[in-house]
Parts: sequence; C-alpha cells; structure tokens
Amino acid sequence: MPSFTHLLSAGLLAASAVAFPVQTRKTSVQKRSSSSKLGAAYNDATLVSTLADDASGTVSWSYNWGSSVGGDMPSDVEYVPMLWGSGSDYVSGWTDAVETALSSGSSYILGFNEPDMSSQADMTAATAAALYAEYITPYAGSAKLVSPAVTSSSSSGEGLDWFKSFMSDCSSCNISALAVHWYGDSVDELKTFVEEAIETAADYDISEVWLTEFGLDADTSGISDASTTVSFLEEAVSWLESQSSVARYAFFYCANNYLLTDDAVNSVGGAYMSSSSSSSSTSTSSASSTSSSSSSASSSASSSASSAASSAASSTSTSWSTSSSESSSSESSSTESSSTSDSFSVTWDAKIALLPPIQHS
Repeated sequence: MPSFTHLLSAGLLAASAVAFPVQTRKTSVQKRSSSSKLGAAYNDATLVSTLADDASGTVSWSYNWGSSVGGDMPSDVEYVPMLWGSGSDYVSGWTDAVETALSSGSSYILGFNEPDMSSQADMTAATAAALYAEYITPYAGSAKLVSPAVTSSSSSGEGLDWFKSFMSDCSSCNISALAVHWYGDSVDELKTFVEEAIETAADYDISEVWLTEFGLDADTSGISDASTTVSFLEEAVSWLESQSSVARYAFFYCANNYLLTDDAVNSVGGAYMSSSSSSSSTSTSSASSTSSSSSSASSSASSSASSAASSAASSTSTSWSTSSSESSSSESSSTESSSTSDSFSVTWDAKIALLPPIQHS
C-alpha cells in the first residue's frame, strides 16, 4: 500500500473515488472464456473497451471495486463483482447485484478491498471472516471465491499477516484464491512479495493468487515517467505470465494518466498489453516447438523400431516412448522504453477517495 501526501482541491473531488466503487447503473455482461491472466481495474467501463480494443493483447477480466458493472463491458471480458466493505451502502444491495453478475457470466467473486488498512475497508480479520461467511460463502456453488485483497505491508496485523488471521477464522469459507496488492520500487520487490503470497496460499491449499492491484510507488497519482514504467511492465508482466500460480493480475489502473492518455492507449498501456501477448506467444511457440521435436523423435524412434523388428530373427518386441514439457518464457518484450514520449499530468491522489460511493442503481 503506497503512502500518500497529496491534498485534493474541491474541484477535483469528483474524480478521486478510485479505490472505492462508483456505479450508477447495472448492465448485463455475457458469459465468456479466456486463458489470459491480464485484467482491467477501472472506474469508467467505456475505458475497458478502449483497452480491450488494443490489438497488441487480450483483456480477459475486469473489476471496479464494486458489485455491478456500471456500464457496457465487452462480451469477451469477464466482470468480477466485489463486496468492497462492511457498510450498509455495500451490503444492502449485494444479493441482487452479485446474482445479476453471476447470471450474466461472472465465474468469480472478490472479497473486501484492503481490509487490513484503516483508509480502505478497515476490518479486523474476525469481522471480515464473519461477513465473508455471511455474504460471499453462500455463492461457493455458483462461483470461485477470492479472498479479501490485502496489501503488501509487512507490518504486524497487516498484509499477509492479516490474511493468516482471517483464514484462521474463515477456514470453512470455501476460498479458492488469495488476492493481494503490491506497490513498490522494482520488479525484484514485486517478485519477492508474490512468491511469498504463493507460499502463503499453498499453506491453506489455495492454488491461485490474484494480484488485483500493482504498480510503482512513483505512479500512484499518475504515471510519473513513462519510460521507467514501460520497462517495469515489460519485465513484471512477463514474469507474472510465467508463474503458474498467478491466475490473474491487474495493473493500477485502466484510466487516463495511467494506461491511457486522452481516452486512448498510451505507451504504458501498450507495454502492459503487448508484454502479456508476447509472453503468451513465446510460451505457445516454445510448447509447439517442443511438441514438434518430440513428434519427430517419436517418428524416428518408431521407424528404427520397425526396422529392428523386421530384421530380428527372434520375436522380441521393443517399446519406444518420448515425453515433452512445456515451459513459459520470462523474457521481456523487445519494445524500446527509450522510444516513449507520452506526457502525463499528475493532479490528484488516485488512492484517496473522499466521496461516498454510489453502489447500486
């Protein structure tokens, strides 16, 4: 969780509700399937379409920190509802909202947003467990359930430490995935935290980790240096794609001054999309090449076996077997970060939200 020092002027308050859900209407989404891990965290649904229309990659899922889609979502992008917090604004319309999402094709449900932080959902692990069991666990038969999204804080009672306490109180909550957030200064820091999250999840027989928010500390209020973020994303996304336990991830976030500029995908958004696509293509190509080599070896072995069998005086038979393995490349995209020239303006603190959310229509 980044630290924040920016103060907002009154004229900018309406734009500042980012980590809180802001929704004014419900719009159905259609069932879809995709193997892509890449997601779009958004407040404005129209911008998801803008990102998804970028030909360099595939957005497979989206969320807006809320329980209803709040606009039109592309048919091949799965919307994932979230119960943001414990207030009446969130729980009063939750049942109708989540059932609408599920009937429209959502196959996962997200838990609370940073309950380990006083500035966000702010709940004790015990309180969160009780609410999770009441409002989310009943849908275990209809969707896979994702844990509350915790921060990367290493302080006692926060981050993964909070999650462990939560699991002690929610051992029967049918959780299928651990959701985490990360903000820091380097890809190495990201790797270290995600690896710790994977190990923690495994301790509870949870095989999926979702990185539902991540970014550089310097970019929490908008991209501060495009070339630096492009380089970060090229390496980070390639690595995330290579991790089988990382099921989904979403950069913070699908909005202007971040992945877009003037409602169009910028160099940062392009790197986010293309790095995912390049990693997937490399992995597929590698698997295909391995499969082809294995097939050739099998054919050659079969031919040799046939020849040996026909020339042998006895009836001895020979068995031949080959095996192949798939690997995922962690090489980064070849895009030159030095070629970026986007200009970003930083005018407000994206993670501070002072307005009450409009949760349901």
